[in-house]
Amino acid sequence: MTTMTLAPRTRPVEGLVQSATLSWRTLVQIKHNPMELIDFSIQPIMFLLLFTYVFGGAIAGSTGDYLTFALPGIVVQNCLFGTLNTGVGLNTDLTKGVFDRLRALPIARWAPLAGRIVADMVKQAWAMALLLGLGAIMGFRVGTDIASVLGAFGLLLVFAMAFSWISVLVGMLVNAPEKVMIFGFAVMFPLTFVSNAFVPTDTMPGWLQGWVDANPVTAVADAVRGLLVGGPVAGPVTTTLLWTAGIVAVFAPLAVRAFKRRV
Repeated sequence: MTTMTLAPRTRPVEGLVQSATLSWRTLVQIKHNPMELIDFSIQPIMFLLLFTYVFGGAIAGSTGDYLTFALPGIVVQNCLFGTLNTGVGLNTDLTKGVFDRLRALPIARWAPLAGRIVADMVKQAWAMALLLGLGAIMGFRVGTDIASVLGAFGLLLVFAMAFSWISVLVGMLVNAPEKVMIFGFAVMFPLTFVSNAFVPTDTMPGWLQGWVDANPVTAVADAVRGLLVGGPVAGPVTTTLLWTAGIVAVFAPLAVRAFKRRV
């Protein structure tokens, strides 16, 4: 039996081109399977509508006030849940034998991983724009300038890319895509809901406020809120970037090692 391996060396520029090609492959699949956009389109719309019109009046006194407070938090929540698709997609490709076929091609070993992450970042950007557009229709108004809005987008994408390494690690360790979702929801729900993404910290019990203040989701929500609506920016952005660096430093090497073992 002949074992097919990758070319011994691939130049970095070639690897980048291969990553872009594989990213495009992932995005083109949406045309044939529009259901892939549900997690990045329907789900965030449902969360925004439900939280604003069901809980908004009770929490903030009016849906308009609550929308101004909660929209940045909902964008952050959707961003984190969206990272699960990276792990699910990679695990699906592994279980369906896609990586077995890619190994027979003279491409960089890291190109499929990079391609998946980049494609999912494009989907993330789409979901953010969709939420801000719908929010504007519902009455949300940006209180800053275009530079701050672009800064919020950039910060969210950087944090999402860092968080996706956790999803990649889980996707490499489990043997079925469904297990990535189970793990993700078990972690994402408490992480996002026990934060100030949806309600102010001072409305929670004192014993819980310490965790909320230390939660990275709180830092990201405060940063995005400051960049979109107004308020403190430097502190929350710095904290978010520190969390981002820490997550990458811990989980990226573990994910890459697990990826190399699987492929």
